[in-house]
Amino acid sequence: QVQLVESGGDLVQPGGSLRLSCAASRSLSSMLAMGWYRQAPGKQRELVVGITSSGSTNYADSVKDRFTISTDNSKKTVYLQMNSLQPDDTAVYYCYARFESRNYWGQGTQVTVSS
Repeated sequence: QVQLVESGGDLVQPGGSLRLSCAASRSLSSMLAMGWYRQAPGKQRELVVGITSSGSTNYADSVKDRFTISTDNSKKTVYLQMNSLQPDDTAVYYCYARFESRNYWGQGTQVTVSS
């Protein structure tokens, strides 16, 4: 099993930045893939970015050139750097991991972009 704990969500003004963290209970190198999804009120959960064990990334078009995923294997943590945040980025952000053919999710962290 895998436990994931997100942190870093906050209220930020448009144009601002935030960095989300996702701490995993297992080594990141044991994961087939990891990444971030988000769910805005009244909307379906959508992929923000995924990263495979080989390091390949897949960003949603809406966040390309603004968001960056990174990993720190020594800390077993995945990060999501979010720049130029806009009100449409307001959502609960969920970390996920694919481990041994199962998907695991964190509890989510709220990001609110508002003036």
